Amino acid sequence: MPICVQCNLSLAEGVAVCPRCRSLQPARAHARTLGPGTQIDRGYGRIVVDARIGAGAMGTVFRAWLFWDPKGPRGQDKPVTLALKQLKPQASIQPELRAFFQNEAEALRLLAHPNVVRFHELFSWTPTLTGAAPSPGAAPAPVPGAGAGAPAPLSPILAMEFVDGDTLEDVIARNVARSQIAGTGALPGLAFNRAWYYFQQLLGALAATHALGIVHRDVKPANIIIRRDGIVKLTDYGIAHLVKPTHGLSAPSPQELAPGTGAYMSPEQVLGLELDGRSDLYSAGIVLYEMLAGRPPFLPSEKSEFALRMDQVESTPPPIRTLVPQAPPVLEQLFARALHKNPRGRFSSAIEMGEALLAAFGLPSTPAWRAQGEIAQVALGPPQDPQRQQKLATLRQVVKQEYRTAPMPARPPHPPGGG
Repeated sequence: MPICVQCNLSLAEGVAVCPRCRSLQPARAHARTLGPGTQIDRGYGRIVVDARIGAGAMGTVFRAWLFWDPKGPRGQDKPVTLALKQLKPQASIQPELRAFFQNEAEALRLLAHPNVVRFHELFSWTPTLTGAAPSPGAAPAPVPGAGAGAPAPLSPILAMEFVDGDTLEDVIARNVARSQIAGTGALPGLAFNRAWYYFQQLLGALAATHALGIVHRDVKPANIIIRRDGIVKLTDYGIAHLVKPTHGLSAPSPQELAPGTGAYMSPEQVLGLELDGRSDLYSAGIVLYEMLAGRPPFLPSEKSEFALRMDQVESTPPPIRTLVPQAPPVLEQLFARALHKNPRGRFSSAIEMGEALLAAFGLPSTPAWRAQGEIAQVALGPPQDPQRQQKLATLRQVVKQEYRTAPMPARPPHPPGGG
């Protein structure tokens, strides 16, 4: 059994940080893949992988701790928790998937919004026997191809904010279960006020996203995290489309399925047509529908992915009041516009959609909601303009303070041991 190099505490296999004295343990021998215990020297500090927390088609996500260099300018700061998204080896040699990955990093770099997961760094990592990076200053460069006889490709890693909370998908599921227990008369999903509280934060994230010429393309409850203090974070810009992308992506051919999730895709996204922010607003409308009704308009459990996509193009969603009789009649008109098959029939912006919802719910505007609109208005200003930066900082602080319902529970004074 491993022993801590500092205090001699017995440790579980693979523990990277001693839970008692907080000292770093030697890196895993023969660490050729990213995993618990891997250490990556970034020059300004050392990133220590703690645990694997998820995986998708393109990459695997890990929780990690960043320990600042004691001799550096932030040497006295506490360790920071990060999420590391590593492109899978089979994906890293496919140019289109590499482009998606790099576009995600670029989208997060451009966005600095309280309701969007925060970008930290994109870098390339070469696995070694010690699991350390070959050079602290490794550039965030494209991943080279891996032809016959070619050396193993660098592994691109996107480091971003680690969000501690539950997905909106899980929150909805809990409310559905609670309503089923409560029986007749209970709301099938979230209460109107609570749904609006979460939804306005999503709209704020989308307003800033669209102001910068980015279309998310995968807005759904699984990509929306509710932090423990009430702050909403939009995540996974993995298939985001930049109007002027650094790495061009072609539209799918008629034989290919457009990237996205059928139950939440706009008709134009299903058909592989040109997209703008109104496509995301269609998806957001489905998210709101699901928050209130406890289910999306077209059920994934009952249909194939292809059938779901065809429903988005051809079928009319069930009226919201057939599922939520308590809903005010005006919501029928709102959803008819939000889920219009033609983008020209929808809301033109996230802020316009939010204003319509305020009126539908009969709710007052708030400083936080007004700040969301102002952030979107100044998002495209000159990046080096001090006045713009100061205004954005003030507006972001308003959003963070106003939406925080409770202080985050204190973290342990040291990173937890993991195996």
